[in-house]
Amino acid sequence: MAQKLYKQPLIPRKVRQAFSNGIVYLLLLAGSGFMFFPLFWMISTSLKTMEEANSPRITWWPAQPQMDAYVQVLTDDRWLLYFSNSVFVTGLAVTGTLVSVAAVAYAFSRIQWPGRNLFFFLMLSTLMLPPQTTLVPQYVVFNKIKWVGTYNPIIIPGFFAGGALYIFLLRQFMMGLPRELDEAALIDGANHFQVWWHIIMPLCKPALATIGVFLFVAHWNSLQAPLIYLQRAEMYTLPVVIANLINPQVRVQPWPLIMAASALTMIPLIVVFFFTQRYILESVALTGTKG
Repeated sequence: MAQKLYKQPLIPRKVRQAFSNGIVYLLLLAGSGFMFFPLFWMISTSLKTMEEANSPRITWWPAQPQMDAYVQVLTDDRWLLYFSNSVFVTGLAVTGTLVSVAAVAYAFSRIQWPGRNLFFFLMLSTLMLPPQTTLVPQYVVFNKIKWVGTYNPIIIPGFFAGGALYIFLLRQFMMGLPRELDEAALIDGANHFQVWWHIIMPLCKPALATIGVFLFVAHWNSLQAPLIYLQRAEMYTLPVVIANLINPQVRVQPWPLIMAASALTMIPLIVVFFFTQRYILESVALTGTKG
């Protein structure tokens, strides 16, 4: 009986596996460091003195960390006003957009009506329009209806399902829900509004939370629209105020104050993500298991 000769590998399997895992961990660590560096630089600069922050020599960490910039921001009543403006604008814009986008997504995914696919295609085609092409026409329209100088151009468009991408994402999520739920509710006498609000919306919490985080980040960090439409300083939001701290006509910039304000502005984003990360992960898991 012929004997089979098995060639033994030069490197044991466990060693090769450990080496592969080590390479992966090193790449992940390098990527994490690359992503973390801007945050580190922001915190480091916010703790520097004006001389260290404006020095041509790179200082990775201040010799004596200073909290003066944070104290200046937290003790200035104007920053509380700007923070309230950001909360007001972002809260209304995100709420209105979520509700309107969910209603449109329900109509595209759960209701059969003539021309549904055509209108859905037309809606998706708006994604190919660069936002710069609509900037001037929007300003002209808002100026004609006397909305320039108010919060309406920033808040009201969201109440009319502003955002084809969000509609598409939510529609895809709704299409994965069993249609038997709609049919059973309609047989029991419910209308489409009741089906949407009491059945579909609770099941879409993961997708709504994910889209809500995207919307919150977009509106909270928005600079262009508030800079164009808000013409009074008492109406400014935080991004506009932070951008106005930079004076291109002077050499010495208040970088510690700018970075301290930016760091404090990040706190609401971190809080929102902390409370919604469970729904975001659930949304990704449900999307991956459909089919």
